[in-house]
Amino acid sequence: MQLQQMQDQISRQQGIIEELQNDVARMKQENLERYQDLDRRINSGGAPAANPDNSSAGGASDAAGAAAGAAGAAAQQPAASSEPGDPAKEKLYYDAAFDLIKQKDFDKASQAFNAFLRKYPNSQYAGNAQYWLGEVNLAKGDLQGASQAFAQVSQKYPKHSKVPDSLYKLADVERRMGHTDKVKGILQQVITQYPGTSAAQLAQRDLQKL
Repeated sequence: MQLQQMQDQISRQQGIIEELQNDVARMKQENLERYQDLDRRINSGGAPAANPDNSSAGGASDAAGAAAGAAGAAAQQPAASSEPGDPAKEKLYYDAAFDLIKQKDFDKASQAFNAFLRKYPNSQYAGNAQYWLGEVNLAKGDLQGASQAFAQVSQKYPKHSKVPDSLYKLADVERRMGHTDKVKGILQQVITQYPGTSAAQLAQRDLQKL
């Protein structure tokens, strides 16, 4: 009887484990699909869909008028201006820049993100701002600017959640610029250092095509 009870318990535990494994696989697939959808929207010039990283950083503000005004003020800041942290003000500036992406005004968005990073280089939103600066430059066709912006995410914010995505996009930009010798190394870095991420899955796919 005890043996039967143990076997029943093991069977139940195996069922729970299988359910958890299925949930993890589904979540990974959903994250991958969201990442691919966002990537398509940015590269086609469309407004980006909401994503967890941006939402955690405050998301896009609904007060478009106030946000646009904040972006304009940020763009006028001198390069050396760096202020003490003020989370509320930082969020307003960040949201302003992100709103400009939604409006497809990539030139002003680039200026706003650059101004934000000059003004608040140590902000909790700085890592996201650096990543979106790369996306905006890529949408503008500024491959050199996009390459520099994506590379600086891992250089300046090595523990940020956007690092694997930024490295994957850096590989894509290097490929577009014809630097195929760098692409494999970057993709391999994503796969090795960030296994299980959406970026690593995409990197694995791209590496197989090279």
